[in-house]
Amino acid sequence: MSFSIEGKTAIITGAANGVGLAIARHFANKGANVMLADMDEPQLVRECGEDCEDANMRYFAGDLRERLTMANLLSATIDAFDRIDILVNASRQMAPSDPFDVEDETVEQLISQNLMTSYRMTQMVANRMIKQAKDQQEGTVGAIVNLSSIAARRTHPELLGYSVSCAALDQMTRSMAVALAPHRIRVNAVAFGSVMSASLQDTLKEHRDYRSDIEDHTPLGRIAGPGELVEAVQYLSSDAASFMTGQILTVDGGRTLLDTVAAPAH
Repeated sequence: MSFSIEGKTAIITGAANGVGLAIARHFANKGANVMLADMDEPQLVRECGEDCEDANMRYFAGDLRERLTMANLLSATIDAFDRIDILVNASRQMAPSDPFDVEDETVEQLISQNLMTSYRMTQMVANRMIKQAKDQQEGTVGAIVNLSSIAARRTHPELLGYSVSCAALDQMTRSMAVALAPHRIRVNAVAFGSVMSASLQDTLKEHRDYRSDIEDHTPLGRIAGPGELVEAVQYLSSDAASFMTGQILTVDGGRTLLDTVAAPAH
């Protein structure tokens, strides 16, 4: 069975740069109709303004932490492509948090961004998938893929908020997979290791020693490029994964095979 997503309609959040943008471009190249969503409208225009004039790409700018914005995104997608078959929750944020600072609100912010936005998007899109498939007798009705991180399984106090939000996202993936299984909607996640995203590039500029830390603690000895992850997401979105749900697929160059405490978690 092929990994074909041709003719499917996908919403990709966090699609203005990095992994989200790589997934969106890849899906469009594979024949899917793609709605790129992000709050950074100038970046969306810079990255895909001209490309989004093509028949199978559109973009939507807005803060998806707001439910009205989510509803408007769904409406814009239906207006453009008539249906939604795939949701990729690629919008995520990493930030350090201080476990001892009672005034630090980073944990709440990361849970809102990394967990609750994906949860609400999953709810809204799943309801739309169920509605549009009421006459579909067999086969997968929809596929939802969450982008998580190996930080969910690692111990690094400075990234407590990020780790907790990713661990919660993994459990949300499993719980929603069970809840949506009777409706033939599959929910899976891809847990990434270190990927050369825009945020990691900025981090490496400030902390040049982090690169060697990452490479030394990754058995494959390097940082992944965004393009190396997109086919894992495509697989989980396609009918090739028709009997997979509630799974966390790890793409980390072998990093989680090493001591989780001794290795840094950049």
